[in-house]
Amino acid sequence: MSLDTVAEIRPGDVKTVGAAIDVLDGQSKRRGLSRLWPFLGPAFIACVAYIDPGNYATNIQAGSEFGYRLIWVVVASNLMALLVQALSAKLGIATGINLAEHCRNEFPRSVVWGMWVLMEIVAMATDLAEFLGAAIGFNLLFGMPLGVAAFATALATLLILAMEARGFRPFEAIISVLVGVIAFSYLFETWLSPPDWKQVMIHSVFPSFGGADGVLLATGILGATVMPHVIFLHSALTQNRIVVRDPARLRRLFRFEIIDVAIAMGLAGLVNAAMLIMAASTFNKGGLTQVATIEEAYRTLEPLLGSAASWVFAISLLASGLSSASVGTMAGQVIMQGFIHRQIPIWIRRLVTMLPSVVVIALGLDPTRTLVLSQVVLSFGLPFALIPLVLFTRRRDLMKDLVNHWSTTLVGGIVAALIVLLNAYLLYETFRGG
Repeated sequence: MSLDTVAEIRPGDVKTVGAAIDVLDGQSKRRGLSRLWPFLGPAFIACVAYIDPGNYATNIQAGSEFGYRLIWVVVASNLMALLVQALSAKLGIATGINLAEHCRNEFPRSVVWGMWVLMEIVAMATDLAEFLGAAIGFNLLFGMPLGVAAFATALATLLILAMEARGFRPFEAIISVLVGVIAFSYLFETWLSPPDWKQVMIHSVFPSFGGADGVLLATGILGATVMPHVIFLHSALTQNRIVVRDPARLRRLFRFEIIDVAIAMGLAGLVNAAMLIMAASTFNKGGLTQVATIEEAYRTLEPLLGSAASWVFAISLLASGLSSASVGTMAGQVIMQGFIHRQIPIWIRRLVTMLPSVVVIALGLDPTRTLVLSQVVLSFGLPFALIPLVLFTRRRDLMKDLVNHWSTTLVGGIVAALIVLLNAYLLYETFRGG
């Protein structure tokens, strides 16, 4: 391993970075998965945003009301997310600067401060969904009052975030374990209630809606899939993880990162599909077409599939909430550092961003309804992450040899425009309905 090819490395990361550099230099004797292993991790942290508690309510409602009909929306959403996260990862690898830092460098000061304030609001809205999801998980599993569950969530996420001080690898490992718990939980749920696989395959490929309500729900799934905070975060996760400077090794590093993104986002897509399939094969098949809240789903699973099913569901929700709340807090730190070059202690950020959740719990508001409304706030911030990402990755002066091919920029622009339009439609329908 050459010392001039890496940034400052924490002791816990020396082995991983050294193994990665050896692979990039062609000096490694590793084969198969062990050759890929040093590069896996950043995308697994990013993919948590795609299986956070906000997805639970949407997927459960889609499956219970429309059966397997909207699985194709999950597939399309995942393909778009894969492209967006690959571009974000590439920006960090190619430039050594994350998306928020690029915005600070390229945009007028007034715009930068405006974007920072908006993204801090987005971070708090994100944390609202994730923090509440974990608190609901503690409540369902252990019967804790939501106030006590909120305290347990805050403590647990701080402990998870403390792992990051030991290096990127320990934090990646614990988040990956939590993602594995979520995936295993839904594999178990699918085994308990086997779906109609023929219908699953048909509706994964052929689009259909099932009426006006189906169109709106499909728009919700598709438009709210990509989260602005994780676009900023992914570029930060790759900017200093493994640093190489020459074009050949940069290209090889990006190819490995593409595999990381494909595996992690593929797993997130399968989990989302499994959520919807479980709701379709359990609730919709049983005539329960109006299961729209997380608590309803938990209570309804037990008489349908037994107590094990409801417990596994609650465990998966808790794992989702804790992992996504931890990642959301980290994203908030990246956003502040990138836009205004400031940082605050992680425990202060944890306390500040949990305040809206505490207010919701104290006022006795419906947690699931609050999860849905928090997605509206996220919609406002999405263009301010997607559009700069596409603009920066198309610039050769920034990206050098990893600049987008014109076709990548075209597809990225179409995806960004589509997601922004869908979110605008969601906002219109939300306020019109109000």
